[in-house]
Amino acid sequence: MSSSSKEAILAAARRTAQAHGYSGLNFRDLADEVGIKAASIYHHFPSKADLGAAVARRYWEDTAADLESMLAETSDPVRCLRRYPDVFRKSLESDNRMCLCSFMAAEYDDLPEAVKKEVQTFADVNVAWLSKVLTAAAVVNSGESEQRARAIFAAVAGAQLMARSRSDISLFDSLIESYRVAGLLPEQTVQSSISSDLAKKRVRSKGRR
Repeated sequence: MSSSSKEAILAAARRTAQAHGYSGLNFRDLADEVGIKAASIYHHFPSKADLGAAVARRYWEDTAADLESMLAETSDPVRCLRRYPDVFRKSLESDNRMCLCSFMAAEYDDLPEAVKKEVQTFADVNVAWLSKVLTAAAVVNSGESEQRARAIFAAVAGAQLMARSRSDISLFDSLIESYRVAGLLPEQTVQSSISSDLAKKRVRSKGRR
């Protein structure tokens, strides 16, 4: 069986899991979508647990790559923090789907151990990235960055869940904005903050003349 078939299976499984979770993965349905025989899937994935672990692993690997690309595109860590919710928004933009690992986390008690491990890694990857960027942005000190990172991760994932339950992506946007107003997420980029501080200094300077 070719590697392209394996990738097609993983892509189909990803779409299914984002809409129906781990419990929704079915070899026969996936085979119909990919256009192969159900027995052929076993060539790469001997069991549903193997497939679930593989698709969850690919999901967090892709997410990690996207987050690192975001850092590479800008030298402003605050701008990266502002863009972070887009990682979750993209799922809603795709037929009101969920983050795959968030969906599977809700099924935690019914997941095989191998799948649980990959789902936990997704959260770890997000929290580690957020912690690193929060420290770089001087939003919090290094001793508080992990706690804030966990709060941001949980809040953004929760906003996605609420928006999906209502098929309303605008609700996701409004919740993210409320996090910024509340101070959980930064409201402005470093450059904007610098400009604002300079403007305030000029006003104070004029007032002393």
